[in-house]
Amino acid sequence: MIAKLQDVVEAIEKRQLVPCFQPLVEIRSGLLTGFEMLARWNHPVHGLILPSNFISLAEEHDLIDEVMDQIFLAAFQAAKSIETPHTLSVNLSPIQFQNRSLPDHIFRMAEQTGYSLHHLVVEITESALLDDLGCAREIALDLKSLGCRLALDDFGTGYSSLSHLQALPFDELKIDRSFVASMASRRESRKIVAAVIGLGHSLGLKTIAEGIETEEQAAMLLCLGCEVGQGWLYGKPVQALDLSSALAAPPRPTAAAPTPCGDGLSVSSLEALPNEHLAQLQAIYEGAPVGLCFLDRNLRYVNLNHRLAAIHNISVAAHLGRTMQEVVPQLFEFVEPSLLRSLKGEAVARIAIIQPATGPSETEKYLLLSCQPVRDEAGEVIGISVAVVDVMEYKTPFEQPPTTLPLHFSPNGEILRWDGIVEGIGTPPNQQTDGKRSDAVLYTITPPSLTKPALA
Repeated sequence: MIAKLQDVVEAIEKRQLVPCFQPLVEIRSGLLTGFEMLARWNHPVHGLILPSNFISLAEEHDLIDEVMDQIFLAAFQAAKSIETPHTLSVNLSPIQFQNRSLPDHIFRMAEQTGYSLHHLVVEITESALLDDLGCAREIALDLKSLGCRLALDDFGTGYSSLSHLQALPFDELKIDRSFVASMASRRESRKIVAAVIGLGHSLGLKTIAEGIETEEQAAMLLCLGCEVGQGWLYGKPVQALDLSSALAAPPRPTAAAPTPCGDGLSVSSLEALPNEHLAQLQAIYEGAPVGLCFLDRNLRYVNLNHRLAAIHNISVAAHLGRTMQEVVPQLFEFVEPSLLRSLKGEAVARIAIIQPATGPSETEKYLLLSCQPVRDEAGEVIGISVAVVDVMEYKTPFEQPPTTLPLHFSPNGEILRWDGIVEGIGTPPNQQTDGKRSDAVLYTITPPSLTKPALA
């Protein structure tokens, strides 16, 4: 419908402008947390008309305050009747957010209806902050003093600026529906959503995703740590008369697993938000008694702990940003096949390595290595997590060597030693079959208690 000015004036006079309420739910549990109030024109012929058909006309002809009064008063009255208090989120026009009397106006409407502003969330689009950020900040502070919460709406679209998050005392950050709609099919959208959620958590803001329509989207958002969502998956907007049915609707929880993050992988939740994951991983890296590192898809060291640096006898700084082939070329020659398998999604474990001494003060190391593919929220492999343990730290001379190491023993139980690396399957290059030592010699896995075969 193409509305004319006279149509809007008539709608105001006949009190045809009404609020509708769309559920806001906790994604993990599906429990109702509140509603977003959406303006509608209840036209006698065309039914409920979206605000895009009349709000701009009201703004152009100084009718926005009358529209706001009619809809807000009805919304406050309806929300007040709900037995269990839920939050009520409302959108404000950018023009309204330049009016210094706005907080007083909202206070008077709440007082008139008996609605508590401690349950009100005022949503602000970034376009409302462009003309006069100082005025917008004063209005925001006045609204906060009344008990209102503030949400930055449609973050990531239009005129997004991190300075806005710093300038105003926001409590919530809303992810625009355009990113949510495409996050299951577009990697770029997933990364933007992940970045917004991570930013919200780091600033202590609740993150809310708009436009959730599928279980796949909800599971992906839960995996990323998003707390609250709204969309047709949880319910369409309803009028005040239908609020009771929305309140009585059973919760629609989102399963924590399996998720798009990949079967068998841990999933972040409200007990383990991304910023907490980062702190936890840092503690694991620093405290683990094993060498740990993360390699990206180009097999560059993105992160590693000091234990692995000590195993390689190379500083942490000398690893970062460089490929494994550059840092430890001898090791890379033999573990490359395993790394490539991990990049294809396969977990490779029990890779046995004998690392020769690199100097007179060094001792030979007997290592076990594993490679685990690291997946993003959509299950795509983005790198490899490598763990290395030096078994010699936990066992004094091998009276009974581990059967998992590809070692061969002499008749008296002594370890036959060599300089090199063995993966346990496959044949290293330059293998010799005459029993003489070379850069790498493949041995069979045989404990001393069994018959000792000859060298392979």
